[in-house]
Amino acid sequence: MNMRPLNKILAGAILITCCWMNLANATLINRGNGMIYDSVQNITWLQNANLSGTKMNWEDSLAWADSLSVGSFDDWRLSNPDPICGLAVYNCTVNELGHLFYNEFGLTQGQGVSSLFSGTNANFNLFINVQASVYWSGAEYAPLTASAWYFNTKTGIQSAGNKQKGLYYGWAVRDGDVVAVPAFRSLAIFGLGLLGLAACKRQGRQRAKLGAV
Repeated sequence: MNMRPLNKILAGAILITCCWMNLANATLINRGNGMIYDSVQNITWLQNANLSGTKMNWEDSLAWADSLSVGSFDDWRLSNPDPICGLAVYNCTVNELGHLFYNEFGLTQGQGVSSLFSGTNANFNLFINVQASVYWSGAEYAPLTASAWYFNTKTGIQSAGNKQKGLYYGWAVRDGDVVAVPAFRSLAIFGLGLLGLAACKRQGRQRAKLGAV
């Protein structure tokens, strides 16, 4: 038996709503042009985790990220650490790279990204040239300003190294998304919800009339 027109509309509305909700709940999204959006942290990573092609000291790494222009955006920076986690610690997921390492890549303490090089981890495979090594963060280590924070993707540790003597990689990131979210999305979802509610009420009234006959 064919569905009634009202039921078809309701089914379509539910399907569209579910699709939009799934999109909104996505974590890592390939935006193209070498950029990956993290909807949980609301930041956009460079897809190429070694775009510079070389290790640098901290100041050169900062300058490199600041000079980048990718996808018409020029507000790139190095990732943020989390000083509250502390020095030489694992499982620091508030650290932006730590969140990517532990939450998105699903790695554990001491495991390292090299375990994913030839695997089928969908999140990890969105990126290229991820190094199993040390990446500078964009902040000084306050107790010793000759040092700066870093994150080691070989072990999953957050720590700090000498700004001048330490030669590590840089992985640029920027705040926010690189694609504007349609302003009508929320209104559309709300409207579809009202449509479903109206359909349910209408069917309820029809059943009540039939029961009264």
